[in-house]
Amino acid sequence: MPRTNLSMSISADGYVAGPGQCQEEPLGVGGRALHDWHLGPAQDHPVNRQVVSDMMDGMGATIMGRNMFGPIRGEWGDSDWRGWWGDTPPYQCPVFVLTHYQHQPIEMKGGTTFHFVTDGIESAYAQAEAAAGGRGISIAGGASCARQAIAAGLVDEIDLQISPVILGSGERLFDGFEAGKPALALVRVLDAPGVAHLRYRVVR
Repeated sequence: MPRTNLSMSISADGYVAGPGQCQEEPLGVGGRALHDWHLGPAQDHPVNRQVVSDMMDGMGATIMGRNMFGPIRGEWGDSDWRGWWGDTPPYQCPVFVLTHYQHQPIEMKGGTTFHFVTDGIESAYAQAEAAAGGRGISIAGGASCARQAIAAGLVDEIDLQISPVILGSGERLFDGFEAGKPALALVRVLDAPGVAHLRYRVVR
């Protein structure tokens, strides 16, 4: 099985997105601040560059939830939405989007093709594994997709980029899990201005 990494920016009170996610606020109210480490001036810090490289480089496939792909809810209808990332998304690999509604694949520039999976996280993972060709698989989020992957035992390591931000509400990463599950071992701590990068190995 290829290495499977879940990487998410998270607030000090455990939220990976703020409340009120919509097209105008894709990360929820206040959620943009969680990503200042790689979208703001700090993106050029060598530790932050290393973490972005770990997250993106060499991945063979990516899995994400529909809410991360875009703001459209329910049937796709005649929507021409193609993601938040413009014509050349950063993934540069096949991306498998969890959804309840069928959609034809969307091929983008730079090697990214969005595939839409309607039969659950295990099916998305099997398709990602086949596409990855032995390379790593990234679980990109959002919170629901991440929780499903963790609960299904598909995640090997969890990278959290913790910002000193209190959101107060929104989408929590670990809601719904029992105490001690998943069992985690802290294996790496890095820091840069305004962010702590923690890596956990999932203990099985």
